[in-house]
Amino acid sequence: MVVNNIQFTKIEIQIATYLFKHYQDRYNPRQLARLLHINHAHANKLCSNLAGKRLLLKEEIGNSIFYSYEYDNKLAMKFMEYRLSLEEKEFPPWLSTLSYSLKKFNSCIVMGLIFGSSIKAKDFNDVDVLLMYSAEKSKEVQKMKDEIRKSELVEKPIRYVDIAEKDILLNKGDKTFYSILSESMVFYNPEKYVGVIGKCRK
Repeated sequence: MVVNNIQFTKIEIQIATYLFKHYQDRYNPRQLARLLHINHAHANKLCSNLAGKRLLLKEEIGNSIFYSYEYDNKLAMKFMEYRLSLEEKEFPPWLSTLSYSLKKFNSCIVMGLIFGSSIKAKDFNDVDVLLMYSAEKSKEVQKMKDEIRKSELVEKPIRYVDIAEKDILLNKGDKTFYSILSESMVFYNPEKYVGVIGKCRK
């Protein structure tokens, strides 16, 4: 990245983040335009810009051009760590109480994600939360779960997915696990999340 070429628009950041999270897939600008509700020509231009800024890899297959995140670029990975460190501030307003409650876990987990319908629309039935932590923290994590439930601040039920870091490689080929990682928001430790994505795509 050259110094005069590292400013990013909001939609560029949206594209880069989407492609980073969807590490098993590559997309052409038309697909991204449809997914992110933007104009196709605009998506094409922005993807080209991001490839020039070395955040995306451009790949020509037949007559089509596909893009994926440039995971092997250390600066691109650092950029995504910073980008995802801001994600908690972008949580939907209807999750503000949940976000506050989930901070209880910060002392005993190594990564936390919210996924499922609750991050997409305010009309949801329950909240899906992934907690990554080591076995010796199990009692502490359970205590925090009980405290959150008893406080009754979060009105909808919380469904937890508990995972240890050693389970990442065992589950990396699982479609459900991929869906959780790619369609989620980070509420704790974006650096670990970036590292998890790096391990899963190898």
